[in-house]
Amino acid sequence: MSRINFGAKPIMYPMPVLIIGTYDEKGVPNAMNAAWGIITDFKEITISMGTHKTTKNFNHTGAFTVSIGTEDTVIPCDYVGVESGDNTPDKFTKAGFHSTKSEFVNAPLIDELPMALECKVKSFENGILVGEILNVNADESIITDGNIDPEKLKPITFDPVNNTYIGLGKKVGNAFKDGLKLK
Repeated sequence: MSRINFGAKPIMYPMPVLIIGTYDEKGVPNAMNAAWGIITDFKEITISMGTHKTTKNFNHTGAFTVSIGTEDTVIPCDYVGVESGDNTPDKFTKAGFHSTKSEFVNAPLIDELPMALECKVKSFENGILVGEILNVNADESIITDGNIDPEKLKPITFDPVNNTYIGLGKKVGNAFKDGLKLK
């Protein structure tokens, strides 16, 4: 097997498409696409981001939501990543999003995105947001047998090499089970 080196680049698969929801100081909802995020503990998410309207908002409210981009919402999810809330104050509405206030934090849930993490800001330093996950919620439309069903959610992943969004594929194995065959 021959390998090709690409150098130090932000390439990892899958890279979830995370839509960060916040309220500004007047209670107006805002959304931002952030691709560089990961669960870092049982009740913690870490997202790399620069300074944006979103960061000003969560510094004011101490809270944010993280919704999962889906195959059905590629256009509005991409739009909230390419348009700045500082330049377009109504970008949330222009994206076609509607909001419901979270029960757990002072941040909006995006009605069109069926799964969200409701988070409290733990820290924001050097462009790294760390949030405490207070609740995960999902619309009943993506639930099967009491659990979130990825085939119904249809999450997308960002391909940083080709600048595309990709839907996740089919199930290929069972975690914490298939590897036991080698014991």
